[in-house]
Amino acid sequence: MPPLRAIFFDAAGTLFHLPKGVGHHYCVAARDVGLELEPRAIDRAFGAAWKAMPPRETTRVPREDDDKGWWRELVDRVMNEVASATQDLDRDAFFEAAYSHFAEAGVWELFPDVMEVLEQLAPQYQLGVISNFDGRLRMILEQLGISKFFQVVAISSEIGADKPDPFIFERACELAVVPAAAALHVGDDPQNDWAGAAAAGLRVFKLERPANSLRDVVTACAPG
Repeated sequence: MPPLRAIFFDAAGTLFHLPKGVGHHYCVAARDVGLELEPRAIDRAFGAAWKAMPPRETTRVPREDDDKGWWRELVDRVMNEVASATQDLDRDAFFEAAYSHFAEAGVWELFPDVMEVLEQLAPQYQLGVISNFDGRLRMILEQLGISKFFQVVAISSEIGADKPDPFIFERACELAVVPAAAALHVGDDPQNDWAGAAAAGLRVFKLERPANSLRDVVTACAPG
């Protein structure tokens, strides 16, 4: 096995999270357009809608409008469940408010081990992110103060493939100019992260908080 040269990280759920939950932030966006919603009802509706959403098309080139249409369909499904009486104009305004809100500072929060781990790994390895997100991820990484650590940011809307499709992992390795066997992927999702990275030939670190943490990545990568 060749020496490890690059370490990729999943984004949401691995590097950062929503400490107040999706429902809270939908309610904030709703109030901006004069709607009152209930956070717990949104959390339930969002969970169901997320599971029911059709997979995004694998294009292997950037997808149309940075996947914004897919997110609009997801929001419409949530609103159909929690606020079916709202008019189309309200839906349009709410979607735009919610879409931009999730890229605002203070919405996402780093896990407490992230900064120290990136600081320890950055001098030794190329670091990157592989995420089923869209272009808003770049703003989030910047706002959280960690964009400076990453030489590669492989986003599914731009690559044209979602994890666990091996193509997004292969493309990330191409961008980093490293063979898959010299790269490690760190993530918390058994299918998207673990199975997807393994299928592409990358090594895998299975993040399972609280049983382990990103600090264990440093230990696992230590010589000897």
